[in-house]
Amino acid sequence: MNLVIVESPAKAKTLKKFLGKTYKIEASVGHIKDLPKSTLGVDFENDYEPRYITIRGKGEILSKLKKEAKSANKIYLATDPDREGEAISWHLKSALGVDENKVLRVTFNQITKEAVKNAIKQARDINMDLVDAQQARRVLDRVVGYKISPLLWKKVKKGLSAGRVQSVALKVICDREEEIDAFITKEYWSFDADLGANKAKLNAKLHNIDGEEVNIENEEQANELESKIKKEKFIVDEIKKGQRTRKPSAPFTTSTLQQEASKNLNFATSKTMQIAQQLYENGLLTYIRTDSTRIAPEVFPELQNYIEKGYGEEYTPKQIRLYKNKNSSQDAHEAIRPTDVTLAPNSMIETLTRDQIRLYTLIHNRYVSSQMPDAIFDTTAAKIKAGIYNFRANASALNFPGFLIIQKEKIEDTKLPAMESGTELALKQLNKNQHFTQPPPRYNDASLVKLLEERGIGRPSTYASIITTLTARNYITKEDKVFYPTELGEIVNNILKENFSEIVDVEFTSRMESSLDMVEDGDLAWKEVLRGFYPSFSDLVEKAEENIGEIELTEEISDVLCDKCGKNMVVKFGRFGKFLACPGFPECRSTKAFFEEAGVNCPKCDGKVLIKKSKKGRKFFGCENNNVDENESSCDFISWNKPAKKPCPKCNALMVEKGYKKITLACTEQACGYRENLEDEEE
Repeated sequence: MNLVIVESPAKAKTLKKFLGKTYKIEASVGHIKDLPKSTLGVDFENDYEPRYITIRGKGEILSKLKKEAKSANKIYLATDPDREGEAISWHLKSALGVDENKVLRVTFNQITKEAVKNAIKQARDINMDLVDAQQARRVLDRVVGYKISPLLWKKVKKGLSAGRVQSVALKVICDREEEIDAFITKEYWSFDADLGANKAKLNAKLHNIDGEEVNIENEEQANELESKIKKEKFIVDEIKKGQRTRKPSAPFTTSTLQQEASKNLNFATSKTMQIAQQLYENGLLTYIRTDSTRIAPEVFPELQNYIEKGYGEEYTPKQIRLYKNKNSSQDAHEAIRPTDVTLAPNSMIETLTRDQIRLYTLIHNRYVSSQMPDAIFDTTAAKIKAGIYNFRANASALNFPGFLIIQKEKIEDTKLPAMESGTELALKQLNKNQHFTQPPPRYNDASLVKLLEERGIGRPSTYASIITTLTARNYITKEDKVFYPTELGEIVNNILKENFSEIVDVEFTSRMESSLDMVEDGDLAWKEVLRGFYPSFSDLVEKAEENIGEIELTEEISDVLCDKCGKNMVVKFGRFGKFLACPGFPECRSTKAFFEEAGVNCPKCDGKVLIKKSKKGRKFFGCENNNVDENESSCDFISWNKPAKKPCPKCNALMVEKGYKKITLACTEQACGYRENLEDEEE
């Protein structure tokens, strides 16, 4: 009897369908060994040697595996084909206590009968380069977390923690919030013209003025320009016809799958990975943790045949379409694709859940369309002169759908009326349009994952856990599908920036990921990464200890009396920020919401403006008379920015404070646009 050990019971169940009675399949249910939770678990005196222990609760599983291993002829370790899977197999090999010559490692990129049987034929030894890359990452993360976290306990409160990669992602989200706070809206105007040609109509946009960029900053300039343009004749200067092609997108990597599932299915990254893992373990997808866009040459004929039967010869590719991987790509596994392309999404409706079929459809369509021909559009571009004012009108019509026949996007054909150079057009209506610049958008699941990948922060397999961890710690919150830093997140981020600027530096984190890749490739010893990192990091910890070691959170006594025992309540700092608690705890467990005063009066009712929190922890400013009893007057004033003490001198509207380090007062009326530096006002 041979023993095959996988990570999950679901994968074990699938493998049982493929292997005969001479194989016993068991699951380790993830890691069986790890660094201890109660201590650092890294011996600095012994060249950063890690101390692994059996994970609490895994003793029974390990005992069962040992028993099965003792009687097995051969033991095949079939954990996931990545660094972490290799490390799990390494720990299993050392823990089983059997002759190591009968323990072999097998990997497969897809859980199909052919792939699994081929993997067993090609069984190998443990790849220690992969194991060492995982050890380096694990020890780095443990050292950073266990050294910085106690400082956060002193500075803020017990129970907080910091992570090497998560802290950089938190900084990215906080930096964006600072950009938004500091953003000053600017006004600008654009023009377009409704024109008549041979009883037909077209719309043309003002492109430039005598070759110079259009820059209209206010209504006065817009009115002046309007009167000048209306005096001119509109003459067709040039008509240009051509074709434009649109290429299909590459098959999914882990990152692009997370992005598209967020955009199209509204899936959080963690949900995407959970469902994709289910599809992989059921044998429907190739391995889902990959940064490669290539597909295996041996599956291409099957794909060609599928496309020809379903869509015709004109849509069938003659050779594999290749896509360029990112420079940082490890290219260890092929792109995410269906293991059997003939299993079309509509044939799986009976066997998959709704969310599984939606994600499977997304992956199947992307894979098939990635190898289909380009879409072709017929284009027409018209240049129209009105004196020195140059207008443009464009139209396009789908000539050949190519890959779009699968993607099923709504393509609206547009066309221009028959015209030729020198044709005079009648001006029907000149439209001037007021616009205001918008701040950079907050990150959502898709844009955050895209940024993390572009900047080399973490690896595709870690993106979901990064976001999940930040949310679980209440450092960030999600409202209307975008991420906001909470007050707690901003506090932690500021401490890390002030004391560990290098650790939360994006470029430093990216270089560290490159070092881990070098370990995996066998070009760098894993302890060299620690030797190059820890001494300078240790100095930072010592300096931070000096800077913040004396700071302790003292209980601030408020003037609010406890409803139950009459004592003055004290200000506490909890998971969701500050709150009022009775000092008589645990005998008296009374608590109340705590609101700090913003130091300004409400512009509507002259009540005090308080600093409040949304249900998800986002800070805002609201009048003390918000949500009062129905019998009393209620004020509805709220603002995401702190109100200024004075109204706008230009239009008398409300002004708010913008910015993080340099504060600017900005009028809330976009059309007004007045602003001034707070320092000027104070002077």
